[in-house]
Amino acid sequence: MDAPQPRADATPGAWAPLGVPAFRSLWLAIVIGNIGTWVNDVAAAWLMTELTDAPLMIAAVQSATSLPMVVLALVAGTLADLVDRRRLLIVMQLWMMAVATALAVLAWLGQLHAWSLLALTFAIGAGAALAMPAQSAVTQELVPRPLVAPAIALSSVGMNIARSIGPALGGTIVAVAGVAAAFAINAISFLGTVFVLLRWKRTPAAAAGHAPPENFIGAFRAGLRFAWHAPAFRSVIVRAACFFVFASALTALLPLVVRRTLQGGAGTFGLLLGCIGVGALFGAALLPRVRARWGADRLIVGGAVGYAVCIALVAQVTAVWPACIVMLAAGMTWIAVLSSFQAAAQLSVPAWVRARALSLYIMTFAGGMALGSLAWGSVAQFASVPMALRIAALGTIVASLWAGRYRIGDVAHLDLAPSGHWPQPIMAAVLEGDRGPVLVTVEYAVAPGENARFHALMAALGESRRRDGALQWSVLEDVAQPGTWLESFIVGSWSEHLRQHQRVTGEERRLQAGIAEALVPGAAPVVRHFLAPDARARHARSAGA
Repeated sequence: MDAPQPRADATPGAWAPLGVPAFRSLWLAIVIGNIGTWVNDVAAAWLMTELTDAPLMIAAVQSATSLPMVVLALVAGTLADLVDRRRLLIVMQLWMMAVATALAVLAWLGQLHAWSLLALTFAIGAGAALAMPAQSAVTQELVPRPLVAPAIALSSVGMNIARSIGPALGGTIVAVAGVAAAFAINAISFLGTVFVLLRWKRTPAAAAGHAPPENFIGAFRAGLRFAWHAPAFRSVIVRAACFFVFASALTALLPLVVRRTLQGGAGTFGLLLGCIGVGALFGAALLPRVRARWGADRLIVGGAVGYAVCIALVAQVTAVWPACIVMLAAGMTWIAVLSSFQAAAQLSVPAWVRARALSLYIMTFAGGMALGSLAWGSVAQFASVPMALRIAALGTIVASLWAGRYRIGDVAHLDLAPSGHWPQPIMAAVLEGDRGPVLVTVEYAVAPGENARFHALMAALGESRRRDGALQWSVLEDVAQPGTWLESFIVGSWSEHLRQHQRVTGEERRLQAGIAEALVPGAAPVVRHFLAPDARARHARSAGA
């Protein structure tokens, strides 16, 4: 199941990744598993409407699914960058299968109550939260680099296929065979993914250089530091948070709209959710042309406004078929926003921090959906469902327009492959990796008239240094020799500085090439490394004295 090397003269098509056996097998297994998850979600949401009529408790089902991702996403992302992703995914699939089996047994025995339903839904969500960053990051291990972009797109298509089939199937199963059967089908759906993962012979790419592996705490901090100092990725997080908090109202309150306004049952609920999935599939087919014409930033705003209109219309509909039309439009606008966020999140981060960065995006998505669901459930309980939907629609428009100031830009053309252009440090002796901190200085001789250009490029370089591990960064001019500038940054340890050498990308190479053009011809930057005294050696000498 190893990925074959692509032909040099081949142009990858949209379906080309399915020609790679490993990707095709896992893609199909995940689609089946996601269909089972949707069947489970429909059953859980509908069962809660039978157990209680409180809008807050009904909306809490979506929160119970999403909250684990808020709590565990960063931990999961860090683990996925440190451990064997294949083993992590297998363990999480088995965990979710066990919890789904418990749901089925308790429902069959008639012992599943409102709070136990929320607790077990939270447990399944915990498994999904721990698996999702690894599942997202593993795509680039399954296919060769030229097929990565279409593979990411196919993953979104698979999610929408599941969203088209799963809710309608779940509603039918609940109506015909009951919620216990729906929970049991979800438990069985995990077996395919486990089987495929057991067959996959994973061969992760060897890291460049000789830096020791990160520990958990250091990796966790590095992920947060990267996200804070990555402008494009930071914009994705801000805009996603502004959208999902308000957009969550539609799916959170839809069971109440079906039961109270449309006078429907589980089949109607599944039909409407299925319409969202079908609309998303149509939207995904149109997206490449729309994105090429509008760009990611305008597409996100346009999709958000369209989705807000759909939320407002749901508050007005009184019949099933008009509601289906609104749900189709909601699916098209939803996928326009969601796929733009997902693509920008994946394409704006390098491989070394990919799972951690994606976990932050997943946490933002899940947090917005979970907190938003609870908020809109509370509004519906103390006011009314239509009023909650109208307020959410207005909030979606206002928040998305305000967040438009955080531009994402064209991240598809970022060169984030490891460049390896930093030379290895010259050392008088072998150094222990945990020694530190390390002070790195770089002296530049700036050409006359190039100060403004130099400063603009150095500001971007400072963000880059911090993203890759610098704790402090500054650039100062020599008062005795104007035009001579000293850049300095501090790294926590010698090992962390060696990791910086592995993390630099083509974007840093381009940036540093621009800085070199602003220097005096022939005056190359002078790099020095300074290390703090060895505390253990000082302690040993003191003890001997």
